[in-house]
Amino acid sequence: MLRPRKKYTVYELQQLKGKRVLTHIHVKSPEEAAAAELAGVDLMSCSFDSPEAQARLPLLVAAAPNSFLSCATPHGLASTEEAIRIGFRALDLGASSVYCSASPYIIEAMAREGIPVVGHLGLVPRHFTWTNYRAIGKTAAEATQLYTKMKELESAGAYAAELEVVPHELAAFLSAKTSLLLMSLGSGSGCDTQFLFSDDILGEYDERLPRHAKAYRNFLAEYRRLQEERIAAFSEYISEVKDGSFPADQNLISMDPAEFAAFRNLID
Repeated sequence: MLRPRKKYTVYELQQLKGKRVLTHIHVKSPEEAAAAELAGVDLMSCSFDSPEAQARLPLLVAAAPNSFLSCATPHGLASTEEAIRIGFRALDLGASSVYCSASPYIIEAMAREGIPVVGHLGLVPRHFTWTNYRAIGKTAAEATQLYTKMKELESAGAYAAELEVVPHELAAFLSAKTSLLLMSLGSGSGCDTQFLFSDDILGEYDERLPRHAKAYRNFLAEYRRLQEERIAAFSEYISEVKDGSFPADQNLISMDPAEFAAFRNLID
């Protein structure tokens, strides 16, 4: 396993458009970030939408110092000023760019300040009430709307956009018609990056795996096994305390008998 040569810049990513598909993983912990970097992933993303997530960012950066890391901003940015403030905070804490599912108006404000911004196209979970959870762009009319939204993001100054659950033929066509780096989440292999969440890759949950995802491990089974081992270990500890077998001689610190006797003489 090799570490990346160095952290990408946005400029370098833009130069790679159309040359190869970059790998992209959303991580949740420093352990995952370190593993992704050691495995050689090209890009990472993480959450930045809560105080806990914001406090975690420096730990992720420290765990994967050579990796390009994008942060997802909170939903419901109230103003361009708030968006700019959050964007700069993410960059100050070590992020390489920010992800934002807000309007082109909000994205343009951040881009004007030099903040690298990733937009969101296709199925946007934060806006699912307008579309339902389904593939986006299966009709000519909807594909045209998607193309228009892509161009709006491009004009707003975004350097990339996540393209979620879009027909693969359409995704490849769109990628060839924009300067944006299109990041495929369930949109086939014709985009600029292939994006998956660590939860899916590691198999960490008990729900049906999304059609576009693939589990490469079964961490859920391992978590369950570890929980059983925790219960067993705690039970053994409790039993040994009750029967007096813990602590045993090897767990004790002894005092020199003469020193103990001298101590008792001093206080008696």
